Amino acid sequence: MSQDISVVNVIEKLPSRFVKENAQDFSATFQFTLDDDQDFHITISDEKCSINLGEHPDPNVTLIMDSETMVEVITGQKDGMSAFMSGKLRAEGNVLLATKLSKLFSREKQS
Repeated sequence: MSQDISVVNVIEKLPSRFVKENAQDFSATFQFTLDDDQDFHITISDEKCSINLGEHPDPNVTLIMDSETMVEVITGQKDGMSAFMSGKLRAEGNVLLATKLSKLFSREKQS
């Protein structure tokens, strides 16, 4: 993992990478539970994205991993499905929602 990219850096950049066109008629909360860092959740509703630290009381899906895996998946260094298949990423709840994350967030900053 790139030592200069932290979980906080990645979280702070997510709103600028949100693709609201792909969030039409979509509403969900994604809980990220990190084994070795701060938990956070992303709520998408009304074509808006909000990111909050801590646990959400009732997320649609919970993604459980370590911080290195989270950074690699979100920055595109690792495919989320391969992380899941190799056991580095676990999901609870509506697992199919996790597959939508790559459409909701681009690798490039949105204008």
